[in-house]
Formats: sequence, structure tokens, C-alpha cells
Amino acid sequence: MEKDSIISFENFGFQYTAQAEPTLYDINLKIRKGEKVLIAGPSGCGKSTLAHCINGLIPASYEGKITGSLTVAGQDAVKLGLFGLSRIVGTVLQDSDGQFIGLTVAEDIAFSLENDCVEREEMHRQVEQAAALVGVEQVLRHAPHEISGGQKQRVGLAGVMVNQVDVLLFDEPLANLDPATGKQTIELIDQIQQRTGCAVIIIEHRLEDVLYRKVDRVVVMNEGRIRFDGTADQLLCSSVLQESGIREPLYITALKYAKVKITPEMHPAFLPELELDAEQKAKVCRWFYGQPIPQPAPPAPVLLDVKGLDFTYDKGTHALRDIDLTVRKGEMLAIVGTNGAGKSTFSKAICGFVTPQKGTITLEGQDLSGLSIKERADRIGYVMQNPNQMICEIHIFDEVALGLRNRGMVEAQVKARTEAALKICGLYPFRKWPISALSYGQKKRVTVASILALAPDIIVLDEPTAGQDFAHYTEIMEFLRELNEQGITVALITHDMHLMLEYTPRAVVFHDGRIVADKTAAEVLNDPEIVEQANLKETSLYHLAMICGIDDPEAFTRRFIAEDQEVRAR
Repeated sequence: MEKDSIISFENFGFQYTAQAEPTLYDINLKIRKGEKVLIAGPSGCGKSTLAHCINGLIPASYEGKITGSLTVAGQDAVKLGLFGLSRIVGTVLQDSDGQFIGLTVAEDIAFSLENDCVEREEMHRQVEQAAALVGVEQVLRHAPHEISGGQKQRVGLAGVMVNQVDVLLFDEPLANLDPATGKQTIELIDQIQQRTGCAVIIIEHRLEDVLYRKVDRVVVMNEGRIRFDGTADQLLCSSVLQESGIREPLYITALKYAKVKITPEMHPAFLPELELDAEQKAKVCRWFYGQPIPQPAPPAPVLLDVKGLDFTYDKGTHALRDIDLTVRKGEMLAIVGTNGAGKSTFSKAICGFVTPQKGTITLEGQDLSGLSIKERADRIGYVMQNPNQMICEIHIFDEVALGLRNRGMVEAQVKARTEAALKICGLYPFRKWPISALSYGQKKRVTVASILALAPDIIVLDEPTAGQDFAHYTEIMEFLRELNEQGITVALITHDMHLMLEYTPRAVVFHDGRIVADKTAAEVLNDPEIVEQANLKETSLYHLAMICGIDDPEAFTRRFIAEDQEVRAR
């Protein structure tokens, strides 16, 4: 192992006991002390398996055949074992709720210290120090379920940092966060690395969001092998992302549409340092002004009409305040805003899961107040944010088929519609698997498939693409677009600004239980006041327009959307 390496894979391979083929092949990778490395790749590429090898879950929890060698801090990882590795590698999981143990934030952070029988006074000191480092000292007495998604990420980080680890491993840290909180998470990771000198490994397919702060290297995996290991600048100048099914940053795509050649000398990986000469800026301007900006389509008939909706939870949280919203037939709209803004409560109200104290909800003129949840479900499909709250069958096929069988559909038709939904969601090869064997992201796809199979009039999806790689994201969204083109109305509760731009002409913005904006997605994401108020973030297209001297970033964004849709159609 190199002198300054903290992690070293040499000709490493791994095959799960239950699988016929290896998941990892011939991995040669070194991570140095104090280095920040992004590991990216599509779902199933082996990046999570690689992480499990680093933190000891393989072979402690997942058995299989290991070839080659892995050393961590100069010691054999297998001999160190799960406990020994936990002293060196701290892991922050994608699903923060799955990492909580204590009844309060302070208890959760103190868990490992309690196991080590640390003296109470010293334990309090270390917990307070770790909490201050990640900025959660104000919520130490709160229960984990009472804090926001971003705060949960910070608590998980504090819980591993009390051990003063040498490596911090983040497994998809942005999957369940709103855009601004995701940005703050990347800032926090950067600050923690600078303060502690830890090696940082980020496993994430949202490349542009991670590159909000600089990384030392990017490792791209595909089909169990390392396809690229180099700087982010080098990566963006290559074809690796397209070949591996990973979304490149939007501003890079826009530059390519404008026929600007991407070179390392431009410093393309970090937008604040992007260097464009006069001719390159001129190319972007010519591309922007070269085509007319598409105009919105005329409004369709009203499908869902919400008037004066007001709802307060039993504990006093005023979640919805005088909501007025009209959804038209065949629309595809995004419902966005910070965590806790009222988005999910609104969707529960129209589905009948909660009963508003005031207001009316009508569907094609029919008052829904007298309908049961089941009667509403025949016309309004709802995919919840947490897949574990929807799943009740043991096997994948049976879960997706459940709604059809409950409606008395003949089995041949159930089979055809279930298999079609499974194929669209990338789950057909796993149709006979038990759901317990799936990852969080795969469970998400199961719940999407179970509602898609029912083909209701309107589908409400709460974070449908969270945790999905670009290929599965595109597959799900293209299917939803096709469904939408057939006349089915689709409402997407989302934190994904890319999704808003690419697929939803209209964006409804919630903040503090109110609707603060109802505009096109391009208008919302180019309005700094709305962006700040609703915990969103401007797209990189906004900043590229500014760099090139284009004073109408909203029109620039619409121009990009039109081009991108044409390219996808081709």
C-alpha cells in the first residue's frame, strides 16, 4: 500500500453467495488520507457493494467469495472485521431513519460512546462537540422523527464522528433532501473534511449536485468494474458519463447544444471557475437567439379543483393554509418546496388520508368529501415517499398485482398489466424475488409499478425518482410522460429540479403551508426570491446565462428545455 493511502483495493473481486456471477471484478483503487472521492455509477454497478467492503458489512452481513486484497489503514479489512473497521470508517446511510437508535438526538449520537463505557461527563462533552461540528446542538433533546431530513443527515454524521474516524463514507446523502438542504449537505461535508482531514467517500449518482463543491477525484463504475478514475474536469471532457448512463451537469449539456467543445482548460467541473472565451460565449448566444422560444399550450378543461383548503394536525401543526389550486386534464405538474412545506399533506388531503377542517375538493365537478379512500383510489393513484409504508406482500409480482386482484380483475389481465408495469420500472428480471432482498431505491420502483398498473385518472407521486440512477429515472419519467400524453394527469411532488425542468411545464411552490408561486418551472427556478423562500436552488443554466451575458435566464432555460426534448424525441 502506498504510504499515504488509507484504503487500497488490489485485484479485488466479490461474488455474493446467492448469485451466479461476481458483483465486483478486478478492482484496483487507492484512496489517500484527506482525499475527497466521488464514486458514481448506475444502479447495480457495484458501488454499494464496494462501500460494504470498505465498512465491513461484507463479509459480516453479506456472505460471499472475496478475491484479491483490501487493506484499510494498512490492515487487512477482513481481519479487522466490522467492529475494527467501525473505528476507522464512519458510514452515513442513504435512509437516515434506518440509522437511528436513540430516543433523542443526543442519545443517538452517544450510542457508540455508551458501548465503550465512556464516563458520563466525557460522553456529554464529546456529544456536544460532535453536535456543534455538524450544527445540531439546538435539537439534542428532540426525538429523531421530530427533525427535518437535513438535520437527520447531520445527526447521522455526528453519530459516526464521535469515534474520530479517519474515513467518512456517505451512501447517497442527497437522495431524500430538498435542493437547498442538499446544497447545505455538500457544503457541510466539505467543511467537515477541511476541519478534520478525514478521507471522504461520497457514493452518489447526482453528479452535478456533488460538484457544487470540488472533489479530488471521480471514480465511475459500471457492470462491476471501474471505468474511470480521474479528475472531474477530465471526466466531463470524455464520453464516460453517456456510456455509463449517468446524467452530466445541465450547463455542460447546454454548452454541447451550442457546439462548444468541452476541454479541461475550461475547468468545466466547477461552475464558479468555468472559463469561456469570447467566441465560446458568442456560440452560446447564437444558439440561444437562433430559435424561437416555444410558447405554452392553451389551457385544458379542469380536472381537480381545490378551494380554501385548510388543515391542522392534532398536535397543532398548521400544515395547509387556505389552498386554492386548479389541476387541468392531461397536465403534468410539479409540486415543490422545502421539507415540511405542506406538499405531502396536500396530496394526502386529495386522496382522503386526512380530512381538512375547511375547503372543498372536486374531481370533474364531483365533491370528493363523501367518497371513501378506496373510492377515491379508483381515480386518484398515490405513490408515497417512503416505500416501506406501502408494501404489504412478500414477493414483488404479488405486490404490483395486489390492487388489480383486489378489484376482481381476471388473472390473465392481471399478469399482463403487472408484467408491463414491472418492465417499465426495470423490475421484470426480479419479479419472483422477495421484497426484503431489494434496496431502498428498488422498493421505490415497486410502489411506482403497483400504482402504474392501475392506470387511474390522476397519479400523485411523492418523490418518484429519489434514489434512482439516470437510466431508471429516465425510464420511469418517460413512461409517465407517455401516460400523460394519453390523457392521464400526473402530479409530481419532488425535490429534483432537473425533473421539473425536463418534464413538468408547470410548478406549484409550497412554503409554510401556503402556495407562494404557480408558474412555469423555468420561471420558478430563475426567480431568486422564490428560490430562496422555498428552499430551492437556481439551476446551473441560470448561472451559465449570466456568464454569457444573457439577461433573460428564464428564456434561456426554456430554450434549453425545448432543445433537450427534441434530442430525447430523436
